[in-house]
Amino acid sequence: MAVNKDNYCVIMGGGIGSRFWPFSRKTLPKQFLDFFGTGRSLLQQTFDRFKKIVPMENILVVTNDIYAELTRKQLPELTPEQILLEPTRRNTAPCVAWAAYHIRALNPQANIVVAPSDHLILKEEEFLHAIHQGLEFVSQNDILLTLGIKPNRPETGYGYIQIAENINDNFYKVKTFTEKPELELAKVFVESGEFYWNAGLFMWNVNTIIRAGELLLPELAAKLEPGVGVYGTPAEKQFIDENFPACPNVSIDFGIMEKADNVYVSLGDFGWSDLGTWSSLYELSPKDRAGNVTLKCRSMLYNCKDNIVVLPDNKLAVIDGLEGYLIAESDDVLLICKKDEEHAIRKYVNDAQIKMGDEYI
Repeated sequence: MAVNKDNYCVIMGGGIGSRFWPFSRKTLPKQFLDFFGTGRSLLQQTFDRFKKIVPMENILVVTNDIYAELTRKQLPELTPEQILLEPTRRNTAPCVAWAAYHIRALNPQANIVVAPSDHLILKEEEFLHAIHQGLEFVSQNDILLTLGIKPNRPETGYGYIQIAENINDNFYKVKTFTEKPELELAKVFVESGEFYWNAGLFMWNVNTIIRAGELLLPELAAKLEPGVGVYGTPAEKQFIDENFPACPNVSIDFGIMEKADNVYVSLGDFGWSDLGTWSSLYELSPKDRAGNVTLKCRSMLYNCKDNIVVLPDNKLAVIDGLEGYLIAESDDVLLICKKDEEHAIRKYVNDAQIKMGDEYI
């Protein structure tokens, strides 16, 4: 697969991953963790994947400035100019806009793939082929392209894309986006055959996304466009530090993709998972005969069914009589709760912060 010097990759790596608490902490969020014992974190695996089809010098990571040292340590191949450090969190639209203006200053013909740093891809060859085709498609067409995954279950934790007419090959016009639906609606979506999971992965030419941003998010464009050049100059760093915090806190999905009229989707099945929740990790992990998952530690389970146990290396968990539970320990926090009620984890995190401060966050 030929590597095109006009192709760029932007890896979004600034999230906290609070739904994976206590494993994912503010000081060491999930993208920097090695969940499966491969020796590479999720961020490193994402980098390894894209450097096969994008020149290494064209890969950028956008992250929060508190993760600067972590990012440099995990990806020593990157120069300081390839790590864009946000002075504060402002969702994905400002992240994407900053990267786009930055890349345009480097290469006004650039085609860009924007990817989260915490996704798992099991069928990597098929995935990279789809990205290669997508970048070729956006280089020749004034479109915003997203990736749709064929659903294999009525998942309520993902957004959905409804497809309209087929344009050519595997590219379809997008009819609607739907945020995380209730279970009954998710079942209807899966049965209809018209809806695909929204992978949160995007491709476009740099000029296409900048035009879309200026049309649909003019207040964001006005904040960033005047002072973004080649990152790394003191003048630009000062500009970002002063202006980025005033950017609107809006996602690229809501701010642009759901409003633009030139949005298309490329469909695929890549063994993809958004490792966003303990449930998604449970689904992907090997299980014993009773459906229990044990990661990192060792376990002795009696009368137990459908649990996920994640403790520090070399610890032994002895558990009797639990069904459908999450048992997770990291550093100074032990969490035991129903596995399917993980929406409550954010409540636990907020309560712990209110009652104990940031010590356990």
